[in-house]
Amino acid sequence: MIEVQNLSMQFGGVHAVDDVSLTIQNGKITGLIGPNGAGKTTLFNCIAGHYKPSAGKVLLDGDEITGLPPHELFEKGVLRTFQIAHEFSTLTVRENLMMVPGNQVGESLWGAWFKRGEVRAQEEKVRARADEVIKFLEISHVADELAGNLSGGQKKLLELGRTMMTDAKIVFLDEVGAGVNRTLLYTLGDAILKLNKELGYTFCMIEHDMDFIGRLTDTVIVMAEGKVLTEGSASEVMANEQVIEAYLGRGLKVREKKRPAA
Repeated sequence: MIEVQNLSMQFGGVHAVDDVSLTIQNGKITGLIGPNGAGKTTLFNCIAGHYKPSAGKVLLDGDEITGLPPHELFEKGVLRTFQIAHEFSTLTVRENLMMVPGNQVGESLWGAWFKRGEVRAQEEKVRARADEVIKFLEISHVADELAGNLSGGQKKLLELGRTMMTDAKIVFLDEVGAGVNRTLLYTLGDAILKLNKELGYTFCMIEHDMDFIGRLTDTVIVMAEGKVLTEGSASEVMANEQVIEAYLGRGLKVREKKRPAA
């Protein structure tokens, strides 16, 4: 579905993403891992239109989408979530979901004044869809709660729900599990798998929790220092010596240094 060709993103003299080429397969869940500073989020931002890359191309189903702004990519079904949830804190969960669909008749002054019947019919349809999403995600108990009052994990579920309010082709998840307790993390994982298996969603996810990655993904791509280091199944990359050295090994060495003497 997504093909990245020789993509680079440079900030001054720093190559945050350095000549990266990769593919994200339709209908699959792809993991993107690597140490901090590996270029993962910058790559996401280039694909999702938040940055215009310094070089290279991004293709969606064979059509070039390089540098298109997020609102145009949204219309093409390319969506992303953020590590820190971007909810409307003073609106309810249901209202947050109802805000998502674009080109609603009531958004224009003309429509609000002169097409009230059409506005009402569309709003009822959007509300019904929001209630379906709420039921799917099993968050009916907070449907009328202000989004700002939700826990971190519930906000991540709401972010996922917002992607369900439109015709998404691919969703980029940026550390969806960050700051989420284990119970809600399992619920999030179930929702992602259900969206993938039952509704055919394609996902690409940045994540540091390797158990979470191993449970969900078909393929894992490893980045280090702005480049693709390797890719394969979760078990394959976990056993890869380059990955252990560049990613896991550093963490292990830090923990060993902090371990108190016997």
